[in-house]
Amino acid sequence: MLDGRPLVDVHLHAARLPTLKPAWRQWAHDFGGTPVLERVYDAEGAVDPVRFDAYLEEERVDIALVLAEYSPKVTGIQPIEDLLPLTGHNPGRVRAIANVNPHLHYPVEEELQRQIELGAVACKIHPVHAGVAANDRSLYPAYELCQSLGIPLVVHCGTSIFPGSSNSFADPIHLDDVLRDFRRLNIALAHGGRGWWYDAAAFMALSDERVWIELSGLPPSRLREYYARHNWDRLVRRMIFGTDWPGIPGIAKNARAIAALCPDEETAALVLAGNAVRVYNLKPTW
Repeated sequence: MLDGRPLVDVHLHAARLPTLKPAWRQWAHDFGGTPVLERVYDAEGAVDPVRFDAYLEEERVDIALVLAEYSPKVTGIQPIEDLLPLTGHNPGRVRAIANVNPHLHYPVEEELQRQIELGAVACKIHPVHAGVAANDRSLYPAYELCQSLGIPLVVHCGTSIFPGSSNSFADPIHLDDVLRDFRRLNIALAHGGRGWWYDAAAFMALSDERVWIELSGLPPSRLREYYARHNWDRLVRRMIFGTDWPGIPGIAKNARAIAALCPDEETAALVLAGNAVRVYNLKPTW
């Protein structure tokens, strides 16, 4: 609990450093700082489960969703197997999100099913790093599996600074086909349209009850500016808290700043935990 409110962070990268490219490691140091990395990583470059859990407790995080990612061209490989020590240490607090890349995985639905059986509660696709549009038909079997199981799809929707990124694939217009073809699929727009697509992301979230703005990587002090053309009190209720850890100054600091932007206590509770619990089908103990 943070200031009497439950806190769910749906977007953390707790990857083993040897599997990642130098640009990712530089990003983590530049935006998150060396002290937090030194605190939770062991000498071999893996996140220590005990130290990570203690860090989350200090930041008052009740549930943290850690991300697998298979993007060898851009950031490297963050295999779900590397997350299992974290989810196994405290499964009530730490859960995993799967990732599939059609350039690596075939059939994609079989790989997604494998990761779900390892405990994944959602599926993320990363068009910008994988180099594939979200409406590419090679991904449709994975979407069908998500829909049939009732788990959400997380889609990177924003620019990326990493060498090799294909930022044109961040355009949320590609999801128009997906929303039409999968009528029961919840979609979280990770990074909320960062770059050139804030208005498009906001429009989609306000016009379709299955679309959510996921706040990872967005500084709270800029949110009202980013979404200035939209009704803030309506839009903020469509938001889900996430940080993009370790590329942030602090989880609790971000959460408090976002809560301060909410028009009332009910909305703050939705953004910091309630929406995530609903969309990701979490089972909190608070």
